[in-house]
Amino acid sequence: MRLGWDQLTTVQQWMGEHVLGIQPATENKKPKPRRTQADKWAINYQAAKQYYEREGHLQVPRKHIERIIGEDQQERQHQLGAWISNQRTRAATLTPQRIEQLSAIGMRWT
Repeated sequence: MRLGWDQLTTVQQWMGEHVLGIQPATENKKPKPRRTQADKWAINYQAAKQYYEREGHLQVPRKHIERIIGEDQQERQHQLGAWISNQRTRAATLTPQRIEQLSAIGMRWT
């Protein structure tokens, strides 16, 4: 388990600085926070919507990779085909809102 500098005790921080010679990470060196499952779903839904708007359907080949531009203007690749297939498989456990969102952009559930 990895602890952040602020999660260490005062003694551990002192030992880190004075005995080991390490300093807390600066803001630009800290790792980005992990994406939540809801964030990941929203990103994949955005990729699915982009595919639907371009192709007019969601019959996505399983190995299809969709490229989208993120909020930071970076191009990202998403394994859209696998994600769509997984959503079909997990239809019974999806929330009604997610089923409605996917149905609205042409998802076929069988």
